[in-house]
This record gives sequence, structure tokens and C-alpha cells, in this order.
Amino acid sequence: MERIDNFFEINKKSWNNRVDTHLDSEFYDVPGFLQGKSSLKEIELELLGDIKGKDLLHLQCHFGQDTLSLARLQASVTGVDLSDKAIEKAKWLSEQAQIDASFICCNLYDLPQKLDKKFDIIFTSYGTIGWLPDLDKWAGVIAGFLKPQGKLILVEFHPVVWMFDDNFKKIQYSYFNTGAIYETEEGTYADRKASISQDYVMWNHSISDILNSLMHHQIEIQAFNEYDYSPYNCFNETEEYEPGKFRIKPLGNKIPLVFSVVGIRK
Repeated sequence: MERIDNFFEINKKSWNNRVDTHLDSEFYDVPGFLQGKSSLKEIELELLGDIKGKDLLHLQCHFGQDTLSLARLQASVTGVDLSDKAIEKAKWLSEQAQIDASFICCNLYDLPQKLDKKFDIIFTSYGTIGWLPDLDKWAGVIAGFLKPQGKLILVEFHPVVWMFDDNFKKIQYSYFNTGAIYETEEGTYADRKASISQDYVMWNHSISDILNSLMHHQIEIQAFNEYDYSPYNCFNETEEYEPGKFRIKPLGNKIPLVFSVVGIRK
């Protein structure tokens, strides 16, 4: 395993750099959210079901829109993120929307030193695990915070997507975790024309690595699904083939874009 000492600092700076652009973007539609629009998508809403009265931990929550949307469903929610600027804006958004939620700023691996509580549900979604080098440690953190019979809801972009170059013209990266991927991004997925630039470090993780890490920590897989669309228009070369459902135009429905896992803590 590579040393990860400075990776978190690189990525914290990277996410801090994106926050203001994301807040102002049409992609995140903060004005619509403040008027009552949920940021949650159909996939995760169906998997979550009725969460009223549940204690819920939202990992890698960015500036808290999904966290607060979960709280609107009457769950007691704690959001966690690496970016101090994102957490600052999450607290601001909570005040603006008059929605009660708790927020913690730390990298996910350090969360056991910051939080002493067990949860009914842990939720994490869309572009989260690629920022983590060690999935076994990730799964251990999840298992440690789940109550017995507690539920993990993971919705994530499919690792097949990360094999391609940005324009989906060729296979550029390994499906498997062959080490850290260091890159520089111009703009951001929420606004590709934004005049920002940031370095970042990511890792590709196979489906087998994801599922095995969870099962190694006594999280029993109840459901695993793959989807031939993304509910977010966050890639290049996309087409909206149904309202709110996006595919890569040259590839159509030939590849999975999203997967989901429901796990139960044994």
C-alpha cells in the first residue's frame, strides 16, 4: 500500500477549490434546493425507503445537500467530509434551509476518533470511494459505525466508467487498483467552463474489491444492482435519453454507469 500522508491534503485543497463554483452552479441548483427541491435521486430513494426517525450517517457529503435532503425525510443525520470549506457551507446551507443536521470535518479514516455513535443507516453516493486508497479500512469504518442489523446504502459510479478517457474514445486506465492516479482538472464536473484548476489523486476499485471489503467486515450483501444510465449529467459526450437519465452517446446502453449495494451489518 502506498503512503497516503499527503494524498488527503492534495484532495482537501482540490475540493475546497471547487466549493464556490459548485454552490453557484446550475448542476447543484441551490436556489431550487432552498425552495424545497430534494437533491436525492430515484435510485437511492427507492433503496432507502422510509427513514423517518432513523439515525443516519452520510459519508463524504460535500456541502451537505443530500445530507439535508435526508434530514427533510425526518431522519437524524450526520454528514462527514474532508473539505473544511464544504462543511462550512453545509452548516450555512442548513441555517438557510432551516433544516437540522450535524456536520463533521475530517477524512473518513479518522472518523472513529471524531465520533462515538452507532447508526441505523450509513449512506454514501456518487463519486466517493475513488478518493480512498484502502477499501478494507473504509469498510472497517462503516462496520464500526453500524448498529447490529444496521444498513449500508452505497450508490456509486461504476468502475467500468473510470477505465475510459474523458471523452470515452478509448480505454485509458486499468479496471483494477494499480495505484494512485495523479491528475490536474480544468474546470469541474459541475461547470466545465469554470476558470478553476485543481490537482487531485484518485484510485480505481473493482466491484470484487468493493464487495469483498464489505463482506470481510461482516457486512452481508443483501442486494447488488447495476444501471445503464447516470442520474447526473456529469460526464462528457452524454445524451439525456429520458428525463433525468443520461448515457454516454457513443456507447448507449452498452456499459453500466452506476451500481448500488445494500448491506446489513451481521
